[in-house]
Amino acid sequence: MRVEVDVPKCVGSGQCVMIAPDVFDQREEDGIVVLLNDRPPAELHADVEESAVVCPAAAIRVVEK
Repeated sequence: MRVEVDVPKCVGSGQCVMIAPDVFDQREEDGIVVLLNDRPPAELHADVEESAVVCPAAAIRVVEK
């Protein structure tokens, strides 16, 4: 799996961080997403896919499975 984040689209809701904290974080100053791992291990794939689905700005994209 490869993950992409469209940072300008992020609204800083933080749902991705709550679901997959090993893959996503937020900037201190504005809460915008920070991608920690664009190739997460298999055990995190379901969490990353859920993060992409619930992201209110559709800023997370799973490129490869």
